[in-house]
Amino acid sequence: MNFVTPNREEINPFLQLLLLLAYAILGSLIFSVLALGIIIPFYGLNILQEILGQEITADNVNAFKILQSLSTSIGLMAVPALALAITERKKITTFYSFKKPAFLLLGMVLIIMIASMPIMEWVTLTNQKMIFPDFLKDIQVWMKTMEDAAMQTTIKLITVRNNWDFIINLIVIAVLPAIGEELMFRGGVQRSLYRAFGNHHAAIWIAAILFSAIHMQFYGFVPRMLLGAGFGYLYYYGQSIWYAIAAHFINNAYAVCAALYMQKHHIPLDKADEPLGFPWYGYLISAIITIALFKFFKDIAQRERKLD
Repeated sequence: MNFVTPNREEINPFLQLLLLLAYAILGSLIFSVLALGIIIPFYGLNILQEILGQEITADNVNAFKILQSLSTSIGLMAVPALALAITERKKITTFYSFKKPAFLLLGMVLIIMIASMPIMEWVTLTNQKMIFPDFLKDIQVWMKTMEDAAMQTTIKLITVRNNWDFIINLIVIAVLPAIGEELMFRGGVQRSLYRAFGNHHAAIWIAAILFSAIHMQFYGFVPRMLLGAGFGYLYYYGQSIWYAIAAHFINNAYAVCAALYMQKHHIPLDKADEPLGFPWYGYLISAIITIALFKFFKDIAQRERKLD
């Protein structure tokens, strides 16, 4: 049976956003239950208490990875976006523009991610120095506590304990989030916002803000928002979600590879956020080159489309 009806008009974009939210809640619940159904037979009922208390150990870390992958990357992110396309009776590959990426543009995505590293370091450091006024000190303490807890969880998840951990970490931390989060935020949210406002800049930045906010890591809010905006522009200019997925994967895979390198050289993983220490002009050059590369990406993508 073919459910695809290309000429059918889409529903209101704000209703699409509400559907994405409803599907996300439902998907997260269903896939969390599914994850627990897989985990409990191997780890026992005590795993429920450990999960609620975020008690990650070497013995149960894989259970947390299974839960994170199924409940978040798949249930909360990928499934709602796919469900929206099915609701609209559209072919998923067309609805989210899974057009075959050009090799040259994929290479540019890699160069953009590398070139932007210094300026992203500066933005991260600046965000981490955020200081609240005295009457908001309690909120700052709460946010800092949340940030520290998230960092400890990340360290436990990213630690490599055997030969398979690196591959598993790449899948759980880089591959699945890159696909799931880009389907949701660029494919789903950004696409619907663009239909609602007719302005791609507004759609990209609002989606990027939501993308950063959902991670609940306040001292990394600005750099994650900028990453989301970058992914959004790659999606919009390239007219293929593969470019956003590739950029997201490169960003996350770098963290996984850096963790492996640090462990092999006996460097504590809690030192991963320490700055490389570029001079001020290094940050400026990085910003200029990154902006120029986005312009080149846009121009090349437009030329590629004219040749199609």
